[in-house]
Amino acid sequence: MKTALYALLFLVLLPSLAFSGEEPGIDTGDTAWVLVSSAFVLLMTAPGLALFYSGLVRRKNVLSTIMQSFAALSIVSIQWVLWGYSLAFGPDRWGLVGGFELIGLNGVGQEPGGYAATIPHQAFMVFQMMFAVITVAIITGAVAERMKFSAFVAFSVLWTTLVYDPLAHWVWGGGWIGKMGALDFAGGTVVHISSGVAALAAAIVAGRRRGYGTDLMLPHNLPLTLIGAGLLWFGWFGFNAGSALGANGLAATAFMVTNTAAAAAALSWIAVEWLHRGKPTLLGLASGIVAGLVAITPAAGFVGPVSSILIGFAAGAVCYLAVALLKPLLGYDDSLDAFGIHGVGGVWGAVATGLFASTAINAGGADGLFFGGAGLLWKQLIAVGASALYAFVLTLMILKVIDWTIGLRVAEEEEIQGLDITQHSESGYSL
Repeated sequence: MKTALYALLFLVLLPSLAFSGEEPGIDTGDTAWVLVSSAFVLLMTAPGLALFYSGLVRRKNVLSTIMQSFAALSIVSIQWVLWGYSLAFGPDRWGLVGGFELIGLNGVGQEPGGYAATIPHQAFMVFQMMFAVITVAIITGAVAERMKFSAFVAFSVLWTTLVYDPLAHWVWGGGWIGKMGALDFAGGTVVHISSGVAALAAAIVAGRRRGYGTDLMLPHNLPLTLIGAGLLWFGWFGFNAGSALGANGLAATAFMVTNTAAAAAALSWIAVEWLHRGKPTLLGLASGIVAGLVAITPAAGFVGPVSSILIGFAAGAVCYLAVALLKPLLGYDDSLDAFGIHGVGGVWGAVATGLFASTAINAGGADGLFFGGAGLLWKQLIAVGASALYAFVLTLMILKVIDWTIGLRVAEEEEIQGLDITQHSESGYSL
């Protein structure tokens, strides 16, 4: 009798087991969190970074600045599907780059894969795609108000292919930095150091804006910038907590320290600004928020709350000094301080990971210097140096080739008139 009942129960449940659509090993909660996090990171670029940057430029360049962020989203999305993901996360070649086996997302389907055991391979791919998108968009801040749109399109394809994809492989795709044991939880090295250093190279090659140092070049709409900063802060929870690749305790820790570091850096930036210039500013508050978010990114899954406060406070001060003192001293025109915030903040965050990381937070990581692991700090320094040097040199080469072929910069009269009209025949304001 019992055997007959068991057989009947099996027959009743068989259809739901056979046709549930679930691949073995997939966790629906983890999948939902990673997909939502991917949308968060997309929001960081468009409209988050687009609005943040567009408020900082002069009104004659507001649309061209927004255009670059949205174009980066479109261009890199196609590049990533066709060959970028394969170069970054395909089978390892000499520790330097992925192979071509995943071209056109060949073999990247609904089953688990791509360094995550509980989510579909395609979900992992999409999440990583959004990182590639925002990295390119960050660089545009250095050459705002003077770069030809055609040059930007060419740069986006070449830079993602030759710089971002190999660096992502070095750190996350099975390359030599990851194998060495250096830590980068959510992109301090891959995203922020690479984009920040590339921004410095771009500012040098493009040269200063017309009138830089003599004409007033004040932000034309700070409310836009503040809206963008808020969207960046919101989206960064997907950026960092989503990098846990699951709805779990590690994601909660990354979420918490992300918020804490951003708050600490905002307070630190305006405190130093207050002492240096006599008054705290809203722009300083927004810049400090972003500096703290950048700095905590590589450490988000490896540090606790007190460490995140220290990382954030230091980031606000260091990045303010880079923007207020280092840029005028060296004389380069990084229009929107991409190097001062992302480059300098990314370097500090990677080094801070080597100081504050603790296996009590993440057993899969390593202990930093302050927790008895001096070796990790050296690995972090090697990763920072190699990534920065590679990104800087390759970016210089890419920009020089573009300048020699189609030209990098708009003509002088076009720059004076503004890129909105000369590049896109549009105006951001009708009054």
